Amino acid sequence: MLAAAIIAYLLLNLGIGLWASRRITTTTDFVLAGRRLPLFLAASATFATWFGSETIMGAPTEFIEHGVLGIIEDPFGAALCLFLVGIFFARKFYKMKIITFCDFFRIRYGRPAELLSALLIIPSYFSWIAAQLLAMGIVLKVVLGWPLTDCILLSSVVVILYTIWGGMWSISITDFVQTIMIIIGLLIVAIVLYLEVGGFSPLIEAAPKDFFRAYPQFTFKDSVEYFAAWITIGLGSIPQQDVFQRVMSAKSADVSVKSTLLSSFMYLTIALLPLFIGLCGHHLYPELGKDDPQMIIPNMILLHTGLPLQILFFGALVSAILSTTSSAIMAPAAVLGENVIKFFRPELSDKQLLSIIRLGIVFITAICIFMASTRESIFELVAESSAFSLVCLFIPLACGLYWKRANQLGCILSMVAGLGVWLTSVWMKTEYPPLIYGLMASSLGMVTGILSDKSGEVKYNFISKP
Repeated sequence: MLAAAIIAYLLLNLGIGLWASRRITTTTDFVLAGRRLPLFLAASATFATWFGSETIMGAPTEFIEHGVLGIIEDPFGAALCLFLVGIFFARKFYKMKIITFCDFFRIRYGRPAELLSALLIIPSYFSWIAAQLLAMGIVLKVVLGWPLTDCILLSSVVVILYTIWGGMWSISITDFVQTIMIIIGLLIVAIVLYLEVGGFSPLIEAAPKDFFRAYPQFTFKDSVEYFAAWITIGLGSIPQQDVFQRVMSAKSADVSVKSTLLSSFMYLTIALLPLFIGLCGHHLYPELGKDDPQMIIPNMILLHTGLPLQILFFGALVSAILSTTSSAIMAPAAVLGENVIKFFRPELSDKQLLSIIRLGIVFITAICIFMASTRESIFELVAESSAFSLVCLFIPLACGLYWKRANQLGCILSMVAGLGVWLTSVWMKTEYPPLIYGLMASSLGMVTGILSDKSGEVKYNFISKP
């Protein structure tokens, strides 16, 4: 019965995608839902961008093993990211009326910067998408009893089809439905476990010393690692196409800002529910997390609850992962078509570009299926993705918007230096987090480029406009 319910839900998503395809006539319709989303659709779509496998399966595992300090990256860093986007970036982006994040680099820094940013942003999604496909495969394996690879393939086919058919329209509509399911499902499970545990007191008493401490030891290394945890997603996911698509899909600049801030609040509050559920599960059934800690919540629900609660929880879990996966797949595909293929073939018609983006969805998913089949840690895959964009793209983005002297040379040096130093630090297994070195190198690259421009001429002054 549970398997039948999950399959029915997957088919429902396909139906929504097919229905939404009737609204797609242009690339803007496909990528940005025609820039017509009202507040409730825009907020739910932004909230669902990251509320996926890491939040429900990865973060609870880190929370159980390392306490509050283990989950600074997600959900707290992710909520910070959405808040910063709403305060500092959403309105500026919306007024530019562009299709992809890399279009900003073309307008601000020139075409070479556009191409380089696109070539960097596309692979930054591979680990993220692979994490979602791996999580979906794990869930379907538990529910259906199929081999993991087969489950990954099934979930990939479903996501590909409804994303290709309906684009951002189908993603926004399904995100709204899925957000409701996520909230209802997690709330009911949390209430049931709260009553079964007997309140918060038994959890607090059983927790190890300093389990709920939210700040590090007062040493330089711990402080640097703490800062790195905050900015991995907190800053690293700001220069990402999936976030940009949500910002640009709203029907107005005000709706864009409000929906982003609302989604930040939703993420911070609702994302605490999986943490509480995981902690309750570990307290009640400690043996469940020994083989695979990522499966503690699904296994607990499957073995120790009734069918209605199982359907609610797994429906919410599948909802969350599908939402994140669909948006993550479409983002690099849009960049591939708009900023790479069209870079070399500017004569492409809008219809041809739309076809290329849809083919890109299939191509990118195929790469990520391979990655998902060969990796095991959801949390690590997500961290890789955010660190990649942080060291390459955040400094050029922030400086491009808020520093008039930022120039093309500084942008390119920033991206190349940040990536090179980060990869070197990863290879050397540095004592401090590699992304810190990469971010410092990226900042130095931008400053070097600015100082090398002796003329001090500002070629692009759109940032001074209201």
